[in-house]
Amino acid sequence: MLPISEFKQRRERLLKRLAAATNDTIAIIPSAQMLTRSRDTEFPFRQNSDFFYLTGFNEPDAVLVLAPNSAMPVQLYCQASDPHAEVWHGRRMGTARAVAQLGVDVAHSIDELDDHLLPLLDGVHTVMLDHSHDEWLAHVQELAAELRQSKKKGQKAPQAYLDLAPWMHQWRLVKSSAELDLMRKAAKISVAAHKRAMRFAAPGRYEYQVAAELHHEFAMQGAAAPAYGTICGSGENACILHYTENQSELAAGDLLLIDAGAEYQGYAADITRTFPVNGCFSEPQRQLYEVVLKAQEAALATVKPGSHLLNAHEAAAVEITKGLVALGILQGDVQAHIDQASHRRFFIHGLGHWLGLDVHDVGEYQQGEKRTLFEPGMVITVEPGVYIPADATDIEPKWRGLGIRIEDDVIITESGHENMTAGVPKTIAEIEAWMQAN
Repeated sequence: MLPISEFKQRRERLLKRLAAATNDTIAIIPSAQMLTRSRDTEFPFRQNSDFFYLTGFNEPDAVLVLAPNSAMPVQLYCQASDPHAEVWHGRRMGTARAVAQLGVDVAHSIDELDDHLLPLLDGVHTVMLDHSHDEWLAHVQELAAELRQSKKKGQKAPQAYLDLAPWMHQWRLVKSSAELDLMRKAAKISVAAHKRAMRFAAPGRYEYQVAAELHHEFAMQGAAAPAYGTICGSGENACILHYTENQSELAAGDLLLIDAGAEYQGYAADITRTFPVNGCFSEPQRQLYEVVLKAQEAALATVKPGSHLLNAHEAAAVEITKGLVALGILQGDVQAHIDQASHRRFFIHGLGHWLGLDVHDVGEYQQGEKRTLFEPGMVITVEPGVYIPADATDIEPKWRGLGIRIEDDVIITESGHENMTAGVPKTIAEIEAWMQAN
């Protein structure tokens, strides 16, 4: 777990930004809520990432209020201790322990929020919230209406409601050393899970059994859940980018694409490997796999401070285009296909994404025409792929139904990058040796 001091530093940074605003400004950051799965059962709770980033608090029904001009600028509203409720639904931190354990200035019951928030809003010019929380924006505006309609003299409602997300998400782009250590741990767990799944996969087993092997390894190493829906796509299922049905039987001669990562203490890993179910690549599989591997190697070579994601994407696209022409999947001049972006038919997604508290983490890739440049502490995935649908009748039959993606998690460093997930076998020789050593 990150130290309390790190969460306090983040809140202090936001308080200073709020205080520097031209007008009196406060920020309101709600937690996530429990979601009903069916009738009286809920999905496992997952905290709102921005709320977690500022508090480290992992309970529902809570709100953080940052009011720089208040005598108590950091205020947490959470569920009060309730022995009866806790017997049924689990322990709560409660208000008394929240101050010491979270380092906030004061903690009140969530039931008292409106009573405290109404006077806090009085005289404030600007309220900052994440505008994706429509219900909270509406609730704060209802409280503001009470102020406007009040008969008390001198009460003044907020005049503006601005989106807090751009500030928060820009800060979350660059990870601290403590965050990177948690991400390395998430990656290490995920590496072990992928290696285990490779050894387990065999003809006659099922995609869902492979997923179970991954999830078991996650849990045994302290990662409570996958960071996203695990993808185990065999055969032509690998051509469905977000395939999560995981119901098909593994067949000899097919490839299996696994896209899976653990979530460890809030931070995600995200790895993809593609390998033969029977442990040995066929010649067409081998040839197409090498195209994707060369594309990833070319992309990784560009990942360093001062570069950006588009450079990496373009490097991968060039290698994929060259490879597809060499294999006869694309016909004609390489440069003409590069100019026409012909690779998009087969490489149908972006090269990668930011990684952090969310698997598709927050932060802009560009603002206007200006690209976001890599800097130390940023974390991205690098995941080129080639997908040839089974119904692509204009393509030679030997290529049809092949889907190949290779994905690693990379930290930008002062001198280049660190590949946190390089431990999963990736070359053809490494994959075949690992699988055949069973």
